[in-house]
Amino acid sequence: MLREKKFLVDVGMKDLPFPMKVLSRREPEGQSTIAQISISARIMREFEARGIDTFIQIVHQHRDRIGTRTLRVNIMDYLKELKATLVKIDFHYPFFVEKITPVSREKCLVQYLCTYSVKVSSVDEKPRVLFGMEIPVITTYPGSSPESPGGLFGQLSIVEIQVESSQDIYPEDLVEITDRHALAPVYSFLTPEDQLAIIQKVHTEVKSSVTMTDEIKEELARQRAIDWYAVRCSNFGMLHSYSTVISTEKSMWVPFSGHSEEL
Repeated sequence: MLREKKFLVDVGMKDLPFPMKVLSRREPEGQSTIAQISISARIMREFEARGIDTFIQIVHQHRDRIGTRTLRVNIMDYLKELKATLVKIDFHYPFFVEKITPVSREKCLVQYLCTYSVKVSSVDEKPRVLFGMEIPVITTYPGSSPESPGGLFGQLSIVEIQVESSQDIYPEDLVEITDRHALAPVYSFLTPEDQLAIIQKVHTEVKSSVTMTDEIKEELARQRAIDWYAVRCSNFGMLHSYSTVISTEKSMWVPFSGHSEEL
């Protein structure tokens, strides 16, 4: 008697810590990090526990450096070896960017959380690779009063950017874009002189999270190498136990979501 084959969805593994080299503009050989890897596959056969070994084996084969181009090629190995109809892989990892403080010009390393997500179907075999990054910055607290002396305050804003491109997008570039349009960047170290300069800026200049998000969107729209983008900003005010959110993305269905030379 033949056993009926089962249709299993999202069979795989989750949060495997693994050392990897990730794409970096500053380090041509890639920046070393520890990624949390999750892999899921949709298969049309009975799944055996030892099948997880195949996941681990392929991970070891592609540990050197991950980026948009390499992931487009590597995921096809998963699709073939697992005999799957759909494969999705997520790489979550910390990435460090060296920054220079505004006054003392001291160097410091700032950690950013990054994600590579790649998905492919056996139907079209066109992998979709998304690179995401969380970038903390300072914006103007919406409850501020610019007309009152000392009435301007800052708030922590977490900018989440996702991009899809046929080319590699460097995380350092996304940090530079976001810092450029924020009220002030975030550093891991500041001298007293640096702290005073940022405090004075927060109390004298205005840059709302709405304005910042729109400016980031406009700059991403001008990057012709980027096929799709999404920007989400979560704001943590001083007086509330919740965060406010604003988001936008490029969509063919939303007018002015992309960049036009005529605008």
